[in-house]
Amino acid sequence: MSEGNGDLGMKLFSFCVWMFGGLFVVCCVNAEQPNIVIVIADDQGYGDLGHTGNSIIQTPYIDALAAESTSLTDYHVAPTCSPTRAALMTGHWTDRTGVWHTINGRSMLRENEVTLGQLLKDNGYSTGMFGKWHLGDNYPYRPEDRGFDEVYRHGGGGVGQTPDVWDNAYFDGSYFHNGTVVPAKGFCTDVFFRQAKSFMKEQAEAGKPFFAYISTNAPHGPLHCPQKYLDMYPDQSAKIAAFFGMITNIDDNVGATRQFLEELGVADNTLFIFTTDNGTATGNEVFNAGMRGKKGSEYDGGHRVPFIAHWPAAGWNTEHHCDMLCHAVDVVPTVVGLAGGKRPQSLRWDGVSIETFLDPEKNPAVGDRMLVTDSQRIRDPIKWRKTAVMSQQWRLINGNQLYEIKKDPGQVEDVAAAHPQQVEKMKAFYDSWWNELEPTFLQTTEIYLGASEAPRVTLTCHDWIGGTPPWNQQMVRAAMGYRKKNPGRKNRTGEDLVQADTGSFWAVKVMAPGDYVFELRRWPTEVSKPLASSLPAGDAVPGASKAFRETPGEAIPVVSAGLRLNGDVKATASVAKDSQSVQMSLSLQTGSYELAPFFQTEDGKEVGAYYCIVTGPK
Repeated sequence: MSEGNGDLGMKLFSFCVWMFGGLFVVCCVNAEQPNIVIVIADDQGYGDLGHTGNSIIQTPYIDALAAESTSLTDYHVAPTCSPTRAALMTGHWTDRTGVWHTINGRSMLRENEVTLGQLLKDNGYSTGMFGKWHLGDNYPYRPEDRGFDEVYRHGGGGVGQTPDVWDNAYFDGSYFHNGTVVPAKGFCTDVFFRQAKSFMKEQAEAGKPFFAYISTNAPHGPLHCPQKYLDMYPDQSAKIAAFFGMITNIDDNVGATRQFLEELGVADNTLFIFTTDNGTATGNEVFNAGMRGKKGSEYDGGHRVPFIAHWPAAGWNTEHHCDMLCHAVDVVPTVVGLAGGKRPQSLRWDGVSIETFLDPEKNPAVGDRMLVTDSQRIRDPIKWRKTAVMSQQWRLINGNQLYEIKKDPGQVEDVAAAHPQQVEKMKAFYDSWWNELEPTFLQTTEIYLGASEAPRVTLTCHDWIGGTPPWNQQMVRAAMGYRKKNPGRKNRTGEDLVQADTGSFWAVKVMAPGDYVFELRRWPTEVSKPLASSLPAGDAVPGASKAFRETPGEAIPVVSAGLRLNGDVKATASVAKDSQSVQMSLSLQTGSYELAPFFQTEDGKEVGAYYCIVTGPK
C-alpha cells in the first residue's frame, strides 16, 4: 500500500494507491501541491442556487463557478450539520465518529479521529479554520487540537448559541482567535471570509501550500443579514428574504475570494470546493429541485447537496456534471490523495477517492456501491431511525420504502412490493453496516479535566447529556430547565413546549489526580451579575428573526448549590444574595465521571448550572 511520493518536487507526477476493503483507488497527483479551499455553507440546500434551477435566488458568483467547474449532482451528506462535518473531516461514517447529533455531548468528534486538517498539516500544509466548527468546544475536540494552525471561529453550532461569546449576534461580534476572544466589526460571514483571506495571503507570500476551511454559520437561523441583502428580495416573505439574502452574501464572498486568489497569483493551482452541510432549512418554500424532504429528512431533500470543484491546473475548469453516487466520507481520501499526502498505516477510511468523478477527462465506471445516511438526533442511535440506504439506482428508506431514484427523483412511488429482492439486498447491506458500528456507540466523548493543554475548562449546558439542553443563549436567558420551557418551540395548542427535568450531566474524563475547583454559574463570566439576578434584553439586528439576546434574562431565585458526581451529591454550599458564582472543591482520581452541578431555588426546584468552570488539579 503506497504512502505517497516522498519527494514531490523531483517528479512531474506521482501516483497514490489506496485499498479500501479490496477496492483499489488510483489517483494522479500534480507534483506541486495544490492549495485547498473548502467553503461549506450551513442549511443551504441543493435548490438554493441559481444554476440548479432556482429562479428567485441571486447567486451569480457560485453559478459562474459551476459553469467552469465539476459539479457532483448525486453527492450526499448527513441531514444535519455536526454529523456532516464529522464525515467531511474524517472520511468516516458519522455514527462511527460519535457525532450523530448537534447537542447532548454527541457533537464532539472522538479524540481518536484524524481530521483532514491534521492529515494535510502532516504533509506540509499550513491549515486554517474559519467560522463554524461544531465538533467540540473543549479540549481535545477544538479545531486547534485537531490539526489546524490558525483558528478563527464562533462557539457551538452558531453565533449566539450557548458555547459562543455571550450576547453575540450576527453583527459586530466577538470570536475565538486561536483560543483568545477578540472583537470584530461587520457581518459574521464577511468577518470569517476576511480572516480566511488574511491567512491565505500570508501563506501565499511565504510560498507555502495552504488549506483554508471556511465554514459559514449562515444561512442557519436566526435569520439575519445586512439590510442591502434583505432589500434584494422585496417580493418575498421576510423569512425568505433573510434566508436568500444570507446566501447572496455568501455568494458575494465566494466571488471576492476567487478574485483574491487571482490577485495572489495562486488561483491556477488552488482546488476550490463549494458545498453545503444538509438539505435546505427554509428555501423549500420556494424551490427544492423537485426533491422530497428538507433538513433533517431521510429523503433526498434532506441530504443531497451541491458539490462544486474547480482546479485549473488539473483541467477542472470546464463545466462538467457527474451523476455518480458519492458522499462526504469521500472528501478526505480524495483531497489527501490529490495533495500527494501520506496517511497513517493504521487509518482506514469509509470513503474512497472520487478523483475520477471530478476529472472531466475521466469516465468512471458505474458500480453497485451502497451508502448510508441517517438522522439520529437522539442520545444513542436506534437502528433504522430516519435512515436512507442509497445506491446508484435505488433508495431504501427506513428499511421498508423503496424508490427508483432516477425514474422517481421526488420519491413519490414506493415500489418495495414490486422489488422484494432489492429490498432484502439493501437491508442485508445495512445490517452488516450497523453491526460493525453498533459496538462503538457506547464510546462516549468526554471533556477532559486536568489536561496540561487546558488547565481551565468552561463547561456549558449545550453539552449536557440527557433531555433537550439549553443549546442557545435565548434558552439560557429564558431560564429553560427552571421554567421548564423551551422558547421558540410550541406544542399543538400553541404554548411553549415544556421540557421535563431528566438528570442531565456532563461526561468528563479526569486526566490527573488532585483537587479540582468547580465554579458554578447562572450567567457566563462576561456577565457581572449575581446568580439570582435578571438581565435586560439586548439589541436587535436586521433580519426576519429576533436575535437570541433580545429575550430578557429571567431571574432564578437561587439559594444553594450542589455538586453531583455519578449520581451522588458530593458537596453543597449556600449562596449569598450578591454572589455571581459559587465555588466548591473536590479531590478526584483519574477516570470517567458524570458531572452534574446544580442550583436549588427558594421555591424548592433544582436546575442545572448552565455554566461550570473547572480548574485543577492542585
